[in-house]
Amino acid sequence: MQDKLKQVKKFRREAVLGGGQVRIDKLHARGSLTARERLKMFLDKGSFEEFDMFKTHRCRQFGMEEKEILGDGVVTGYGTVNGRFVYVFSQDSTVFGGSLSETFAEKVCKVMDLAIKNGAPVIGFNDSGGARIQEGIESLAGYTDIFLRNVMSSGVIPQISVIFGFCAGGAVYSPALTDFTVMVKDKSCMFLTGPKVVKAVTHEDVTTENLGGASVHTAKSGVAHYGAESDEDAINYVKELLSYLPSNNNEKFEIIKSDDPPERADNKLNSIIPESSTRVYDMKEVIKHTVDYGRFLEIHEKFAPNLIVGFARYGGRSVGIVANQPRFLAGVLDNNSSVKGARFVRFCDCFNIPVVTFVDVPGFLPGTVQEYNGIIKNGAKILYAFAEATIPKVTVITRKAYGGAYCVMSSKHLRGDVNYAWNSAEIAVMGAQGAVEILYAKESKNAKDPKGFLSEKAKEYSELFANPYIAAKRGYIDDIIEPAMTRFRIVRALQLLENKQDSNPKKKHGNIPL
Repeated sequence: MQDKLKQVKKFRREAVLGGGQVRIDKLHARGSLTARERLKMFLDKGSFEEFDMFKTHRCRQFGMEEKEILGDGVVTGYGTVNGRFVYVFSQDSTVFGGSLSETFAEKVCKVMDLAIKNGAPVIGFNDSGGARIQEGIESLAGYTDIFLRNVMSSGVIPQISVIFGFCAGGAVYSPALTDFTVMVKDKSCMFLTGPKVVKAVTHEDVTTENLGGASVHTAKSGVAHYGAESDEDAINYVKELLSYLPSNNNEKFEIIKSDDPPERADNKLNSIIPESSTRVYDMKEVIKHTVDYGRFLEIHEKFAPNLIVGFARYGGRSVGIVANQPRFLAGVLDNNSSVKGARFVRFCDCFNIPVVTFVDVPGFLPGTVQEYNGIIKNGAKILYAFAEATIPKVTVITRKAYGGAYCVMSSKHLRGDVNYAWNSAEIAVMGAQGAVEILYAKESKNAKDPKGFLSEKAKEYSELFANPYIAAKRGYIDDIIEPAMTRFRIVRALQLLENKQDSNPKKKHGNIPL
């Protein structure tokens, strides 16, 4: 018996070393952590239970029969994060470059199956060069088995991916199917084909970083939601993100005790809107002045910054926040921001997270670039998402709410539950100047002073429409509130909606304009 115990311990020591100490040292020299070190940092101390530590590949060609390594390049199992169960897999780049084999895929699929059965989030630490070439179709089948589980898990349990290193080929599709993707600046990259293939096919000279680095995917493509400064920063971000999410789509999320008084007023909000409607202000300040303790976890900060999305709490309740940002493009909706907002709202709806929307939007961005890239289709996505959502929806119009953009930003007409407006709100088809240029086109031509005539008419239009009172008279706005009391009104609205029940017509699924 003692000999057998010694043998097991020996195998465990061997499995822990992965591809060997030399490769581990090289990883450390680059400032990166090993697959196991990342899990140790992420999970509560002593909570990790590992699966399939001794599993090896089955390939018996191209010399692979002489290269068996215990664990076969991925560490899998479960543990807790701040006391909550999560399932995890962490790819080990010291073993065959983290490439995926048939058995590697089986290990990942096992934890994904258990996660969905037991209603717990699954978090994947990715560091893989793609499919293991020596295994051919088996590795491709393995990837597809994982993709299927990503799809089946979608909207049932939260799925989070962290890219710690090289991630190419089939390895990028699983993260793309998950809910949130985190990358590490100057260390991680994602692309379907590397710089050499790009050069051969398109004759473009491009570096790895410029092709698929964190700066590209967090700001340009929108594939990644956060660019971390280090492995530790990435892990801490995921831990904070998890604190706002339920474990599954059936869980009634716990309301955390908050010492931040719900009735707290903030007089700074009474003067945050500039006198001139063309001057900018920072919507993040509005958010931080109203949420619990001023804490706001932004998602997709660098991508389409004219729309803000992220998580916070009101009275201890976790909520998703969607807000136009006047500091960028005047808060206008465009292709990227529409897709960004739609995806976030649909995530919140999947997991019963209420959405609070702050509106200051002059419309959709005009121009050939937007039209050619599908602003009609993409703008319809955010409209679809808000209309379809059955979660509690609270909306606050702070300033401009013009045209179709008013309609799509969680208006009462899209089943908004509680819709407030500040006294500074302007709700109209368009801005005053543009409106009178259309309404009085003929009259202005015949006027002695066309500019003065239009200016006077714009003033009249503003007095009539650049306020929230007509919308309030129609019942499209539930109340016109003092900005300082925004927090209190939102907390009360969320309390009112705590047991909300709503449904959509029975169907297999809708056909969102993709």
